[in-house]
Amino acid sequence: MKLKYLAIALFPLALAACQSSDIQKVGDLAVSVLQQQNADKTLTSYTWSAKTENAQNPIVLTFDDKARLSVSTSCNTLATSWKVENNTITTGNIASTMMGCGEDAMKQERFAGSLFSERKAPFVLNLNDVQNPTLTIVAPNGEKIVFTGKMTPEVKYQTQAETIFLEVSPKTVQCQGVAPQTCLQVREIKYNEQGIKTQVDANWSNFYDQIEGFEHTPNERQIIRVKRYEIKKPAADQSKYAYIFDMAVEREAVKGSL
Repeated sequence: MKLKYLAIALFPLALAACQSSDIQKVGDLAVSVLQQQNADKTLTSYTWSAKTENAQNPIVLTFDDKARLSVSTSCNTLATSWKVENNTITTGNIASTMMGCGEDAMKQERFAGSLFSERKAPFVLNLNDVQNPTLTIVAPNGEKIVFTGKMTPEVKYQTQAETIFLEVSPKTVQCQGVAPQTCLQVREIKYNEQGIKTQVDANWSNFYDQIEGFEHTPNERQIIRVKRYEIKKPAADQSKYAYIFDMAVEREAVKGSL
């Protein structure tokens, strides 16, 4: 879905009236309630995050177009079904990973579960700024939790990603792009259908771009999975690709120089 289309589709609905008494309780916010079909599109076009007290990481919501909701917390990841009906996000049973965590992380996880476990959660979307929209969800105790949206790469770049694998050296080098900079040293890796490496570049290459979400670690060799998106109209000094970190496939401590 193109950003332009999203903005045009949602704007006429900005003045839609709140029908739920629960939604009306959040009327002190400058918000817009959307009709069901457009709310579906908006929820899946962003990831939504909200910080909570004392927890290391925010609660992050990912709605997909197959009616699945993933809720990441500082501890476990929760999953449930979702649909929009009558100005509520209606969810089913919660499934969860089973990792043990500290009390603050577990407290956040329990709170996230209370928001989405077999509920009809009243919500309000504010799209005054489509780059930074907000999603307000009313908790069972009446508390208003405000999530901030970040546009998904598929919507932002208007294309699907190509998945690539990069081996990242512990070492970085000084290099010259548009300006002097520090470059990662990488080698692209290929895997066959059985997950066996079939090709590894023999030599390290300078990587002049940024990998969003990736943190380089000195003295650690990593193989990472990266989503690569083609930028359709890059600026003159801009790469034709955007890179998003997906996951670490291998990590190995390395002593000394490679």
